[in-house]
Amino acid sequence: MLEQQFDFRTSSGENNPIHAMELNRILGMTEKIMHTEGRMQTIIPFFSVARYSHQIPMIPGVLTPSFCLILQGTKKLHLGQDIIHYHAGDYLVSVIDLPASAQIIGANKQSPYIGLRIDFTTKEIASVVMEAGINVKPKDKKLNTGAYVGKSDADLLELFIRLLKLIDKPQEAHFLSSLIKREMIFHLLMGEYGHFFLQQVFIDQQGDGIGKAIEWIKQNYSRPFTVEDLAKLTNMSVSALHHKFKAVTTMGPLQYQKQLRLQEARRLMLSGSLNVTTAALEVGYENSSQFSREYRRLFGQSPFKDIKALQKNVAVETLENS
Repeated sequence: MLEQQFDFRTSSGENNPIHAMELNRILGMTEKIMHTEGRMQTIIPFFSVARYSHQIPMIPGVLTPSFCLILQGTKKLHLGQDIIHYHAGDYLVSVIDLPASAQIIGANKQSPYIGLRIDFTTKEIASVVMEAGINVKPKDKKLNTGAYVGKSDADLLELFIRLLKLIDKPQEAHFLSSLIKREMIFHLLMGEYGHFFLQQVFIDQQGDGIGKAIEWIKQNYSRPFTVEDLAKLTNMSVSALHHKFKAVTTMGPLQYQKQLRLQEARRLMLSGSLNVTTAALEVGYENSSQFSREYRRLFGQSPFKDIKALQKNVAVETLENS
């Protein structure tokens, strides 16, 4: 199991007072607009703020394409066999849907966890790549997991400052926010981990192969299938499909399907629209007992107890992208 530790205060062997000052400035701007618990959607459709004033235990969920910056606090992320800790000044980028679990550590009323989130799509990334004339095909042909942690710099923090200044200016926000978002994507593409972005754009644009496999499962997770069926659909051998799929998502195709099913069933039950049996059928389970066993294995308790506990918890929102 790989465990990664990130801390901007020691990343270069010494403190960075300018970076810390910019981070504190953003924190101050954020606290002026965010006083409640949980996640708040701003007037900018793709921009949200999260605040938690207490520790939150590990909560399974799904990473969706997004860029998340921690302003204060620490988060622990389980992604496949990897454990990633990231702190104030670190950011997490996810470029495909990835089942994962997240935990907020050490938060309290005096020092709450605060994070910012930008949602994007691979099409938006591809658009920036083409307009900027960046080479789409990555030099490194080795597939990497579709998420990574990096460290913010002054230019990136300045873009967040500009975005936060638009929160109380609806007309300007409507026009300028999307331009700032494109600048952020460009900055990430040109940064140290830009090749991850490029690789995922390349995968997404392929007419067949691993990108098609991931998209097919996302659209058809309630349908039964075999790895052999998926291999034929994507014009790949079974061994190649399994190897590449696991490299990108940290798990095999059937496990990926199972986690998507269970996450969707959890969402349906949490919304109050379906009971356990109906939710199980809705996501493709024919046997409610099997559903309950696999649900308990992923979430740690029975569907009924899990949903009841979540409904009492202010952290009902998924934590992965906060």
